[in-house]
Amino acid sequence: MQRLGIIDDLGAIANFAGKTLTIAELEARKLHHDFTELLTRAVQPAIWLLIFGEVMASVRAIPTGNLSYMDFIAPGILAQSVLFIAIFYGIAIIWERDLGIVHKFLVSPTPRSALVLGKGLSAGERGLAQAAIVYILAFAVGVHLNWNIISLLAVLVIAVLGSVLFSTFSLIIACLVKTRERFMGIGQILTMPLFFASNAIYPIAIMPSWLQVISQVNPLTYEADALRALMIVNGPSAYGVPFDMLFLLVATVVNVAIAAKLYPRVAF
Repeated sequence: MQRLGIIDDLGAIANFAGKTLTIAELEARKLHHDFTELLTRAVQPAIWLLIFGEVMASVRAIPTGNLSYMDFIAPGILAQSVLFIAIFYGIAIIWERDLGIVHKFLVSPTPRSALVLGKGLSAGERGLAQAAIVYILAFAVGVHLNWNIISLLAVLVIAVLGSVLFSTFSLIIACLVKTRERFMGIGQILTMPLFFASNAIYPIAIMPSWLQVISQVNPLTYEADALRALMIVNGPSAYGVPFDMLFLLVATVVNVAIAAKLYPRVAF
């Protein structure tokens, strides 16, 4: 009996994974049909690295320890790029509601959590594209990248995890506000505080004390910290990569659970 129970559990997990990947693949097709989105998404990290990064590197106004400023900022720009793509992902849910697609999903036997996680994973594909873009730009400007295969794979995992985290957070917002206009307004309000209240472009140590407190609960801080340790040769980590990944994973699980609970609300 115990063996049968284990087999049933494995079957349920496999079924959940299959449905999740089906939703992810369905969403990913949209990107495959329009690669111009990747080109337009390359503009933002290029501006931050090639203009902001180069200017601040010449000024040397930001203390970054043994790292050059370009080495310091490159992982932060990748974390920022993932954030900026994922945080507006929820608007697609509102479009799907208006087209009647959400109602079709809700009457299907697919678990709500699989729907949410599948959509989050599809955002991860865009996160991988951003990682490739940032690596190319960083290499072009002489950033000391770590080409160790394990580190590269870990960077990809973190890029996907960050994409899922912020895209599911975006889905939560979409389920609550339900209109495109409100969603865009709130998304724009949240993006910059998340970015500037993190260690993406400057160390936490130079922040005022109240902002340091906020940065400690900001997921972008831990994403940038892990990417900095993995992307850069001898890159530092304030919290340790295992803790960074655990923080991101727990935050993602919480977001998926909340978004799955709220998902039916977007249809009404």
